[in-house]
Amino acid sequence: MEHLGRVLQAAARRNTVASRRRIRGLSSTAGHTTEKNVPYTTTLKEESTTSKGPSKPVPQTADVVVIGGGSLGCQTIYHLAKMGMKNVVLLERDRLTSGTTWHTAGLLWQLRPSDVEVELLAHTRNVVSRDLEQETGLHTGWIENGGLFIASNKQRLDEYKRLMSLGKVYGIESYVLSPAETKDLYPLMNVDDLYGTLYVPKDGTMDPAGTCTTLARAATARGAQVIENCPVTGIQVKTDDMGIKRVAAVETEFGTVRTPCVVNCAGVWARTLGEMAGVNVPLVAMHHAYVVTERIEGIQNMPNVRDHDASVYLRLQGDALSVGGYESNPIFWEEVSDTFAFGLFDLDWDVFTQHINGAINRVPALENTGIKSTVCGPESFTADHKPLMGESPEVRGFFLGCGFNSAGMMLGGGCGKELAHWIIHGRPEKDMYGYDIRRFHHSLTNHNRWIRERSHESYAKNYSVVFPYDEPLAGRNMRKDPLHEILDYDYYGAYDLQPHNGYRYSQLLENEYTFSFPPHHDVIRRECLLCRNGVAVFNMSYFGKFYLVGPDATKAANWLFTADIDKPPGSTVYTCMLNHRGGTESDLTVSRISPGTQSSPLAPAFDGDGYYLAIGGAVAEHNWGHISTVLQDKNFKCKLIDCSEDLGMISIQGPASRSVLEKVLDEDLGNDAFPFSTHKIVTAAGHKVRAIRLSFVGEMGWELHMPRDACIPVYRAVMKAGSKMSIGNAGYRAIDSLSIEKGYRHWHADLRPDDTPLEAGLAFTCKLKSNIPFLGREALEKQKAEGIRKRLVGFTINERVPLFGLEAIWRNGVAVGHIRRADFGFAINKTIAYGYIRNPEGGAVTTDFVRTGEYKLERMGVTYPAEAHLKSPFDPNNTRVKGLY
Repeated sequence: MEHLGRVLQAAARRNTVASRRRIRGLSSTAGHTTEKNVPYTTTLKEESTTSKGPSKPVPQTADVVVIGGGSLGCQTIYHLAKMGMKNVVLLERDRLTSGTTWHTAGLLWQLRPSDVEVELLAHTRNVVSRDLEQETGLHTGWIENGGLFIASNKQRLDEYKRLMSLGKVYGIESYVLSPAETKDLYPLMNVDDLYGTLYVPKDGTMDPAGTCTTLARAATARGAQVIENCPVTGIQVKTDDMGIKRVAAVETEFGTVRTPCVVNCAGVWARTLGEMAGVNVPLVAMHHAYVVTERIEGIQNMPNVRDHDASVYLRLQGDALSVGGYESNPIFWEEVSDTFAFGLFDLDWDVFTQHINGAINRVPALENTGIKSTVCGPESFTADHKPLMGESPEVRGFFLGCGFNSAGMMLGGGCGKELAHWIIHGRPEKDMYGYDIRRFHHSLTNHNRWIRERSHESYAKNYSVVFPYDEPLAGRNMRKDPLHEILDYDYYGAYDLQPHNGYRYSQLLENEYTFSFPPHHDVIRRECLLCRNGVAVFNMSYFGKFYLVGPDATKAANWLFTADIDKPPGSTVYTCMLNHRGGTESDLTVSRISPGTQSSPLAPAFDGDGYYLAIGGAVAEHNWGHISTVLQDKNFKCKLIDCSEDLGMISIQGPASRSVLEKVLDEDLGNDAFPFSTHKIVTAAGHKVRAIRLSFVGEMGWELHMPRDACIPVYRAVMKAGSKMSIGNAGYRAIDSLSIEKGYRHWHADLRPDDTPLEAGLAFTCKLKSNIPFLGREALEKQKAEGIRKRLVGFTINERVPLFGLEAIWRNGVAVGHIRRADFGFAINKTIAYGYIRNPEGGAVTTDFVRTGEYKLERMGVTYPAEAHLKSPFDPNNTRVKGLY
């Protein structure tokens, strides 16, 4: 029997040169074994049958076919059945859990740096610890032994304190412990190098086989069918009369199921399943491993441990531990086998050994503890370490529920419920944008280099401190605007690659790794005050830029947009788009354009009506998907044209913007000639550009939208014209600060699909005083009549400390919400934060309720008195954007 200490010594002596791999040879050549090495008392492997044929007859039709019998597939079929769908089928090619679920560690941690994920985890916990047992009388294998997060430095403990503050809003019990208190709780732990810990008593572990079989039993009791030993061989896709591709049927070896809806829960095999339907599934397969120790005296009943700084976790396994983590050089599984079931790979000790040092340091008894088994199986990983969910952009009726980055068990319940709601109602209940496949630009979802690079970085940094302003280094240069340049990815020096030397961008990011004001705080301050007092130039070329044109364009725009956009050409309107529940799917600007016969990047040729849409670049794909779906569902006769790659955009903002642009544009820029919220085609530096008088920073200014080849000459002309006025560049961090100071919303921060415009203070964008119908109108009218149950409120604090979001909001000593978005406002010289508050008694949140409260914001366990604002504290009368200084 080999001890962990001996493994470590052997690895140090091993000739690692022979094990080095080039970038093209990262996958292990070792085959998988059929030996049972997982640490669970019961698996479904023993019940696997060699007989050919499905466990039940394959039906001819189904309303929904879920493919894949792992955690997500079982949770999805369970929630579909629970929501009332009976003609639903789950197809599993082998036995339930046989792919990746059977070997998972099954950990559940309740606290994450995301309010939505905290809610998803809470639902999973309720399903496995309570609901299933009540419904079936069966125990799922849930064990509530608690969780312990290890902090070896102040930054790590600050991160945990942020989680603790958010947890208070959701009633999650957690405690910051000193090293001595940690030792009392976990006597076998070495605490000499600890800064502190966070203890969450009601965290726990799940049993894969117990959970999935119980889910299947509960689903079948409600009329669903679960069919094992039934591999899918094809997906039939038909193109309808409108040219839209839709799911038609699922083919198996034992018959074809006609269905309008398929849910891809195939895990590692999801990419292959997607290819059957012509759907891109951007994930990669990697080896992911842990080892199971022999018995350790005194370990019984100890909490599970996450030592992020050592990149290792310790999961209680009865009287032993499972030890695993995330390494910087994971092995890619290059050739995914279609017949791989209940299999494990040989563990590559050269890769895994880096976790052993951290494990032995944390629990010294491990040094002389034997290794009972190794568990190295395949897992699917994605570009941002978030799952892939929602309806695919390529094929209607093809849904994704895959790419869970080894978190499919703990996120499964919450995500299964949201996915079921998505399928039945067209949208999820919660803000699932962070998991929606449409968060990725369509040019990247089949870009193998981008997927591989980003997935590697997300895997390698999974246990890194989550800092508010971190950015990926991987996947750069795949899409570039005319003013962009950055180095390619170096895999952080893994796989014997040479890391970049003196990489300035990486160094700048490292300086941002703080929960205090960053070193660049003064740089951002200079940019913001330059914009407030002079003129600043922002590169906004990453924005999405669409045209909506055709005979039904106005009819479509009236239905899509909350504001009244039926205005003459030359007008520009700020508006929202909603879902049927009144939740905000987007905020954007819509400019009415005139029809014409000559096509150009600034105006396509079209008959009928036309609109130019400008949308935040990070959410452009989401907007494209939302608009396209509505156009298809309503059968509007118009086209949506994407010109995002053809156009660049710079924004010139500030009191001196008019003086600068008067030297560049051949147009009168006076308030009467060119008022706020209008646009014109003008000439700049010999190029035609669309000038739109708008502002996202609360100052007088213009956006210049132009063809790519015009960007650099126009930019240079602007900078030359402003050289005597101290013109300067400003970045998106300045935009964040300036916009929050003015009270402008950021979609997916303080404005999300689970927030209505009425809750967000954007009622002025809604044409409720007209009789024009629009998507979500009925929900808003109902909410207006019944009263708003949550409301977005602005806060300022006098204490000079940064806030980043997730801070708890206390009103009269009661937690009533948390901060969604925060930044420092340099003009008012205060930290500003926005968050939604609720009435703890369940009533409406009126303006009187807001005004009469005494507020405090909790940052990392410390509370600060706060002043509530219903209007922006900066320029509340909105005069500056109109040029009235």
